[in-house]
Amino acid sequence: MAGLSFDNYQRNQYICAKGHAQPKATSTGTTIVGCKFNGGVVIAADTRATAGNIVADKNCEKLHRLAPRIWCAGAGTAADTEMVTQLIALNLELHGMWNDRQPRVITALTMLKQHLFKYQGHLGAYLICAGVDPTGAHLMSVQAHGSTDIGEYQSLGSGSLAAMAVLETKWKPNMTRDEAVLLCAEAIESGIWNDLGSGSNVDVCVMEVGKDAELLRNYLTPNVRAPKERSYKFPRGTTAILRESIREIVDVEETVIEFNKPEAMEVDA
Repeated sequence: MAGLSFDNYQRNQYICAKGHAQPKATSTGTTIVGCKFNGGVVIAADTRATAGNIVADKNCEKLHRLAPRIWCAGAGTAADTEMVTQLIALNLELHGMWNDRQPRVITALTMLKQHLFKYQGHLGAYLICAGVDPTGAHLMSVQAHGSTDIGEYQSLGSGSLAAMAVLETKWKPNMTRDEAVLLCAEAIESGIWNDLGSGSNVDVCVMEVGKDAELLRNYLTPNVRAPKERSYKFPRGTTAILRESIREIVDVEETVIEFNKPEAMEVDA
């Protein structure tokens, strides 16, 4: 059965034996949310990717396309969410070609949960899967070990508690498209301001029944770097020199040795 490749295991063990630190995975300490509205569903995510305490990417794309009308938001290890969603997207395309129809959202969810269940949580992919099909709009979440949940609104990631507070306070049935987009964007902003693993911008994806998904990349940019009010490049001479001293560390003596070229040796003919 096809699965993970462990070709680099011996390489990493060799690197560790030589005293070097092993490569570390980039983690998307994340806020992702989803929300259903009357006639569709919205998902949103922040754009900060972290490697330990370092912000590795300020504009990481955490919304992944599975099909023209099915998208998912990913939290966890950036490489795992990227590769898992790419694999399922390819399988969904083959599935649609075989059945000669657009894939269903429940099909995408089933493929995701079966793939993740095989690895028992060792693939760090926590996903909110959403989309529309002939049966309507759907919103589900899947954990790294394969369990799933269905709801009218969802949130995952390190900033999910802050986002869920906004969703539970302001969500209401039969919301309009614009109300759902604003609610999801506000929930993501709550994660950005209250979670150190979340930050930068807000990405939104809108899926309406009968239409292809619409990705609103950088829908909000609340962390634009403000220009400096003045220049901090100081001209020469700004800092006064109070004292100057020069110390000769080594006293070098040169001795010239003349090299006399040896006379040519006489050779008998």
